[in-house]
Parts: sequence; C-alpha cells; structure tokens
Amino acid sequence: MIVTTALAVGASSATASFQPPFQVKDAEMPISVDVCHAAPLYVDYDGDGKKELLVGQFGEGKVRIYRNEGTNKAPKFKGFAWFQAGGAVASVPAG
Repeated sequence: MIVTTALAVGASSATASFQPPFQVKDAEMPISVDVCHAAPLYVDYDGDGKKELLVGQFGEGKVRIYRNEGTNKAPKFKGFAWFQAGGAVASVPAG
C-alpha cells in the first residue's frame, strides 16, 4: 500500500482548502506500509512547529512516525520510528 494524502492549508479549519493529493515520499521512495489500509495524519506531533507524518497501519496496529526535516509547506521525510509506549513499540488490536 503506497501512502497518498491531501493536505489542508489555511489559518483555520473554516478557511482551510485541500490541495490535490500527492504521493508521499520517504527520501526518494514512496512511503509504503507492511499491510494495506494506511491511515496518514499530518500533524505537529512533537510541538516543534513542524508537522510530522504519522501513518497507522492495519497490520499489527502499529503507527510509524516520520519526522519532518523540511518545512510545513515543503515537508521532507527520511526514515521512520515506531510509536512507542513504556519503552516498547505500541500497537492496538486489529480485526
């Protein structure tokens, strides 16, 4: 499953407009999850002012965190880390 997303840009949800969908890349390769049914979320996860890409995947119920090495308008992702809780990779039951 290749991740494709549309980003909303604007000052608030009332004024946001969606941009055309595009294929999200990790370095130069399209982001692909282990098992289909990816659930991407573009959000400032760590409070640094830059939005990261979180990608939930149906397989094993895990979430990948892609840190933004670019800007919010021109994000760049290189590698991911699994979402963790209590020092271990976290997951939610699937099925």
